[in-house]
Amino acid sequence: MYASAPVNKYYAPTMRVSEGRAEVTIPVRPDFFHAAGAVHGLVYFKALDDAAFFAANSLVDDSFMLTVSFNLYLTRPISEGEMKAIGRVVHRFRRFFIAEAEVVDSDGREIARGSGTFMPSTIPLSPEAGYE
Repeated sequence: MYASAPVNKYYAPTMRVSEGRAEVTIPVRPDFFHAAGAVHGLVYFKALDDAAFFAANSLVDDSFMLTVSFNLYLTRPISEGEMKAIGRVVHRFRRFFIAEAEVVDSDGREIARGSGTFMPSTIPLSPEAGYE
């Protein structure tokens, strides 16, 4: 499902998912840079949201998750290597989940962190949506 999303053809991320956890890796490219020569915050957000989102969605097997809110902190610029976001569910309520994510650079230094609230939608997880 993740690999088939049209937006991921551009960013070329990879993902690993386990129960309540997800890792997203995005190789840094110059076409992600803002005018000051480092990765634009939109790529940080994508990595953080994707990791937290799929950590939460790994605990639901019948419907597509929705991001309700997300807060992020950009703590260090990056201009080479790769960005790895590690997301994990930190709290599960009846109708929503709270998940946190951290992005590290190729040397394991934190470059961003964030947390979000996610809830199941009415969109079923199905092969038509790329779900396997």
